This record gives sequence, C-alpha cells and structure tokens, in this order.
Amino acid sequence: MAESAPQDSSEGAVEGPAPGEGPRYVAIITDGNGRWAKRQGLPALRGHEAGADVVKERLRDAVRFGIKELTVYSFSTENWNRSRAEVTGLMRMFARRIDAETSELNAEGVRLRFIGRRAAPIPRRLLEKMRWAESVTAGNERITLYVAFNYGGRAEILDAAERYSGGGEEEFRRHLYAPEMHDPDLIIRTSGEQRLSNYLMWQSAYSEFVFRDELWPDFSREAFAASLGEFASRQRRFGGR
Repeated sequence: MAESAPQDSSEGAVEGPAPGEGPRYVAIITDGNGRWAKRQGLPALRGHEAGADVVKERLRDAVRFGIKELTVYSFSTENWNRSRAEVTGLMRMFARRIDAETSELNAEGVRLRFIGRRAAPIPRRLLEKMRWAESVTAGNERITLYVAFNYGGRAEILDAAERYSGGGEEEFRRHLYAPEMHDPDLIIRTSGEQRLSNYLMWQSAYSEFVFRDELWPDFSREAFAASLGEFASRQRRFGGR
C-alpha cells in the first residue's frame, strides 16, 4: 500500500539524535492530562482530548526520529477506579477517535495494536472497533503504535503465566499480549512523577528511563527530541561492564 508522508504539526523543525544513536523502540507514560485540564479550569475529559491530540503529533515525530515502535499508556487496569463520568467519557472518546483517525493512520503507514485485557467492563462495541482498527492497519510497516488499554504489567504477567507450561523466557514471551513487540530501549514519563506505575514490567528489564516535568499535553517535539538525546548520551551495559 502506498504511504503518504506524515503531516507536519505547527511546531518548527527539530532534529533528533543522529541515525543509529537514538532508540528504535520507545514507550511513554503519558501522565498529567487531568492536572493539565485542572490548571486550565477545564473538565478532566478536555485534558484527555488534548493528550490524545499530542499522541498523534508525537507519533508523527517518532517517524521522523527513526523510531519503529511507539507504545503509549492510555488506560490502566487501575483507571476503572476513577469517577463513573470520567470513565464513561473516556470510553466514548476512545471509540470516537478510533472511528475518526484509523483511516488517517492507515494512510500514513501506521500499524495500530492494542495491548491489555480485552474483556468487560470494556464496552463490547469498543472492543469491536479496536479489532477493526487493528485489521485495517495490519499490513503497515512504517511504525507500530501500541496502545496500552485496560493494561497492567502485573495482569499481563499473570495472564501469560496461566498459559505458560515451561520452556524459558522466549516461550514465556509468546504468551504476552503482543509477543512481537520489542523491549523498549527508552521509557519516558511526563508530569514529574518518577515511577513505573505497573507499565511494561516484563519488557522494561533493561530500558533506559527519562523523566520530564511537562504534563503530557505540554510535551512538545522539542521535549521529545531532548529525551531521545539524553538516551543517546548514555552507555547501555545490559549487566556487563
């Protein structure tokens, strides 16, 4: 399928690390949408909408920066504990944005994958939309966007353990939600918090971490490039010297 060039956002040109120096596999804990909305005097859902817009912008930047897989934390297994109004609004937002944006992502060569538990209380109609979006974009190779939805790292390990019957780490990996997903080279967390929050606990064993003070809706292309540059300045040893 022919792929159109990623659309430019309004931000100016920003260079990432030189080819071969930056990470190929990046995961982000997109934290701070609710606090951003509160600071603006807006309802929490407006913060989530702003955050979703930034995911799309940074996805296009990821292509420019040579990233092949981008994973974002959109809704955790613990987020069901939020108010009923916020959760219902989020489910509606996810469904609407899948409808509105899948064709656009497909045209730009993005492969879309959802990782997490696919069961109630997720609305059945939303699960159908998720499967549809994955099917439409399945053949794309420019970049894979993994959306961690109804996701928890402990839940993923427990679910894999139920299916695992022995054979070592590679066999165990085959039972994870997305066994083809590479371990992230870099995990970025926004909003000034410095914890993993039950995210990619198996996959993050040797990931580098960068913590940023910006709330997620304020995470700019410049902030993304700076995070990648910090990664490029480090020496990864993977347990060696």
